[in-house]
Parts: sequence; C-alpha cells; structure tokens
Amino acid sequence: MVTAALGLLLVPVERAEARKYPGPLDIFGLGTPRPRAAAHAAKIPLPRPRPEEAPKAPNKAPNKVSDEAPPEAGGKSSPDQPSADKPAEAAPPPQKQVSACRLALTEDIAIAPSIPDIRGPGACGGEDLVRLEAVVLPDKSKVTVKPAAILRCTMASAIADWLRKDMVPLATSLGSPISDLDNFDSFECRGRNRVAGALLSEHGKANAIDIRAIKLANGQSIGLTDRTLPRDVRERVLHSVCARFSTVLGPGSDWYHEDHIHLDLAQRRNDYRICQWNVWDPLPQVAPLLPAERPEEAPPREVAAKPEAKEGADDEPAEKSSSPEEKSLPAKKSSSSKQATKKRR
Repeated sequence: MVTAALGLLLVPVERAEARKYPGPLDIFGLGTPRPRAAAHAAKIPLPRPRPEEAPKAPNKAPNKVSDEAPPEAGGKSSPDQPSADKPAEAAPPPQKQVSACRLALTEDIAIAPSIPDIRGPGACGGEDLVRLEAVVLPDKSKVTVKPAAILRCTMASAIADWLRKDMVPLATSLGSPISDLDNFDSFECRGRNRVAGALLSEHGKANAIDIRAIKLANGQSIGLTDRTLPRDVRERVLHSVCARFSTVLGPGSDWYHEDHIHLDLAQRRNDYRICQWNVWDPLPQVAPLLPAERPEEAPPREVAAKPEAKEGADDEPAEKSSSPEEKSLPAKKSSSSKQATKKRR
C-alpha cells in the first residue's frame, strides 16, 4: 500500500517535469505550454472625498431613474432647472423688437402711445399700432386729433408730417394757427364703403383715416369739401395729400365721399396711386328778388295819386253830358282806324 501511494504521487511530478521539455515528435510545440507574462497591478484613480459643506442628496426611490441634473458645486442650483423648494415658473415671453417708425415717432413730433396688436376678427387688425392723440408742431403747439385715431405707426407718421409741413403754412396764410383735426373715422373692421361682402377696407387694417375739416385757433374751419371755401385753398390741400398718400378719395369719386376726404397708404403693384377728388367751384350767389328802390326825386305816393283821381272825376261828367250822336262819332273813327291798320298789315 505504501509503495502504491508513493507511485501515485510521483506520476504528477513526472508529468510536470515532462511538460517542460517538448516531445520528440512535437515539432510545432503544441504540447508545450507557453510561459505567461507576469501580471502588473494598475493604479485606478479614486473619486475625491465629498466636502463637508456640500448639501445632502434627497432621498430617491429605489430602482427609479431621475431626469434632474445634479446640483452644481457650492449648493447653487442651475438657473434653468427649478429647485426643490421653488416651484417652476413660466418663462417670460420674448420682448418684441421696436420698429424704426416707432423710434422716429417721438413725443417731439406726435403724442401717439403704442397699443397692443389687433388680431381679428377675420383679416382685420394690424401690428405696430398707435393711438394718435395730437400732433406737435414745430413751435411746440399741439393739434388735437378729435377723436383720437387708431392707426399703424407709418400712417400716423404720415399724418403728422402732412400737418407739420403742409398745413402749417396754409394756416399761416389764413392768419391763424391750427388747433384741431376733425377725425371722421380711423380703424374699423368693415368692408369698403360698409358694403356687405365687399373687400376689406384699409380702415380694417388701421391704415386709413377720414377727415372732414381742419379747425383754426380763431374759430374758422377749413371744410375740405365746403364749396363756400375759396377754391385755391381747397386745391392746395388736394395737391398736398395726393403727394403724400397712395389713396385720396373725395367729392366726385363716389357718393360715399361727398362730405369727407379718405386718405390711406395702401400698397399696390408698381406703386400705383389713386387721387380722385374734384374741387368744385363755389356755389353761385343769386341776388334775392326785391323791388327796385323808389327814386328820391319822385313825389310822394299820396300827392301823385290825387291829380289822377281829379282828372278821372272831370272826365266822367263830360262823358255823361255828351249827346248820343257825339258818342257814336268816336266809334266810327275807331272802326275806320281799325280798317286802316288792317290794310297796312
């Protein structure tokens, strides 16, 4: 038994020794194990220790993935991410960029505060709107717009330039500064001429204004369609508005504009413009039908009537005293005269 146990122990040792040397027929060294390289221990970096002033992480439910980003160092949360104690707030709307017209239309030119954009109904409304309350003239006096007009900034700027540059010289020639502008209509969501089913008017786009008159400080009113106003004054207004606005409608265009002037800045193909305003001649002044004055050299009516009455009284008895034969004589003469006239014709 002892001999057998020693034999079993010596067999693995012999096999191990035999593996160190290749066999006689092992040409390619397949049976011989290759020596392995010695393993080197690599240094793995460890995370830094957590600072004492760092906030404690909130308790999270197990097996649940959180979408929130970890807080930044120093205990400050990201401005884009709401904190645990502060609820999420709605982001403020982006500020609308101010237009060039709005920057140019200062309080030195017009009192025209901006108002929110109008959206609808339908295609009505517009952007960059103002409420034109007054126009400031170069001498710092104000022309009040009555009532205040809701217009686009470009249209309000055109009205202000027209009053400041064209109407001020006209009012100066009439001897009084301008005080008021009679606004008949500005923004109104409607079709053209208020006709049902018609195309949208420029009034519905806040791009038009209707004017009836310009009032002066001395109480005089320049009625743009007033035929009693001198023709040259109305023609000066006509030439000024047709040079500044793309549409001018007045008397003669249609019967909708017989008592006011329509102005707008409608954009058309090839910058086509419309100027339809007939400046009618003043109405003829007919003299009243009165009797002619009695001349100074004429006698009084009572004195002039008495001789006629006496002559009539003297003739009556003469006619009565005449005999029937004498009465027949004139009749014959008259008949003969009638025959003579008939012959002459």
